Amino acid sequence: MSRILITSALPYINGIKHLGNLVGSQLPSDAYARYMRARGHEVLLICATDEHGTPAELAAAKAGKPVDEFCAEMWQVQKDIADGFRLSFDHFGRSSSARNHHLTQHFAGRLAEAGLIDEVMEKQVYSNADGRYLPDRYIEGTCPNCGYENARGDQCENCTKQLDPTDLIDPRSAISGSTDLEVRETKHLYLRQSQMRDRLEAWIDSKTDWPVLTTSIAKKWLNDGDGLQDRGITRDLDWGIPVRKGDADWPGMDGKVFYVWFDAPIEYIAATAEWADATGQGDDAWERWWRTDKGADEVRYVQFMAKDNIPFHTLSFPTTIMGSDEPWKLVDYIKGFNWLLYEGGKFSTSQGRGVFMNQALDILPSDYWRWWLLSNAPESNDSDFTWESFQAGVNKDLADVLGNFVSRVTKFCRSKFGEQVPEGGAAGPREAEVTAEIAKRLKSYEANMEAIELRKAAQDLRAIWVAGNEYLQAAAPWAAFKTDPEEAAATTRFALNLARLYAVLSAPFIPDASDRILEALRASDAAWPEDLDAALTALPAGHAFTVPDVLFAKIDDDRRTELEARFAGA
Repeated sequence: MSRILITSALPYINGIKHLGNLVGSQLPSDAYARYMRARGHEVLLICATDEHGTPAELAAAKAGKPVDEFCAEMWQVQKDIADGFRLSFDHFGRSSSARNHHLTQHFAGRLAEAGLIDEVMEKQVYSNADGRYLPDRYIEGTCPNCGYENARGDQCENCTKQLDPTDLIDPRSAISGSTDLEVRETKHLYLRQSQMRDRLEAWIDSKTDWPVLTTSIAKKWLNDGDGLQDRGITRDLDWGIPVRKGDADWPGMDGKVFYVWFDAPIEYIAATAEWADATGQGDDAWERWWRTDKGADEVRYVQFMAKDNIPFHTLSFPTTIMGSDEPWKLVDYIKGFNWLLYEGGKFSTSQGRGVFMNQALDILPSDYWRWWLLSNAPESNDSDFTWESFQAGVNKDLADVLGNFVSRVTKFCRSKFGEQVPEGGAAGPREAEVTAEIAKRLKSYEANMEAIELRKAAQDLRAIWVAGNEYLQAAAPWAAFKTDPEEAAATTRFALNLARLYAVLSAPFIPDASDRILEALRASDAAWPEDLDAALTALPAGHAFTVPDVLFAKIDDDRRTELEARFAGA
């Protein structure tokens, strides 16, 4: 057994996220954590809300609430939605926590001592119409690199080039749209990432198992243009972590806060400490996950995120960790994801285009969404959510294959043998053949889950379900019962054990259905099948069960058409 630390990119606090946000980090991190727990590893799955910065202030103002009150309410909303999707976080924290304040200020002090922070008088855009400095992402304009007209002041999301607001052509306020902007001088702190370039490159080069997506983006930021640039880590805002050197004041930095992208990744550590606080375990409990002098050198640390977060997790956050010159744990593996599109375009809150997480749960149970999103995860390329594809995934995979198998075998057994596993007969060549097929598929499934290749793992899982259906169809116990009840009993007993196996294997993808099957089979304590032959005889003759309700209801064409129209947007 090993220890595995898993973190999901932090969802931003200013609103409810769409399905693309869900499949870009939180959902795959949960599936991986569930699988690793099932295999006996000690797993700690950490997430939190990202609460600082201008978007939070503006969202709170729009809601007519103080920003701290707004963030507290939205944290609960996001926590409830995460629970609704059965995201098994060991702790779901907040980047505004006291722990994160302390750790962020601590890291800043250590970086200053190491000579990795510069105080810079910089020119920053001030909006006269808005009466405030505009953070980078609240300045929009035309990208000088690719010509994209809605580039932000920190990065062009079209070509991913890192930008400064003054680089933009025809800049405007993203808040008011005003072009009445002026450049003013203000002092800020810069993280000297450029001084860490060689060290970062050597570290990235050592990660030969990273996905191509992760490595290519990191390398692009390292080598694009003039290479890795120093990065501002403070802002002129009210809401955030005050700039301090550890416990000491930072002269000349009164009224400034740390930039959200500096403090947010530190919340991974802070949230782990919050978990230890909440469970009454103390500092030793979280330090063994994060401090290599306290045992974290034995931890495998895996991060999940969408591709726009990769530069900060491969460069900026590692600079903070390495530059502190303290024994902190660095990430071992970064699983990056491409975009999930909606019917060929982008999700849009303002236009009502696409399905958001709270809406999804109002429409159908979480397993329906979990299965489609994970089996279509945007791993090597962007994925496109369409209602036609979603309908097919629910109807053909969940209802026709898994749901149909469990329903047929339990109902048949009840009608012919009662609600208990039948005795009589013995397994033969047909059972040996399907066991061998499942063993081969199971080996591939486990390998793909270990490698976090979720689409491939989903294909393996579906193939294991299909093998059971084909077995049941070929064995035809309903026909055999008329001439050879013993053979029908042996087939039914084997099929019931297949249902138990399917529930265990399916738990990382569809945990609610897994629980319902195991509950019906009175096998809630079922463990991962380290011995497949033993797993397929785990329910003995005489073992009682009940027939579960319909596991998955099909989506008919009328319902699909209605949902397409409802979420098409303005």
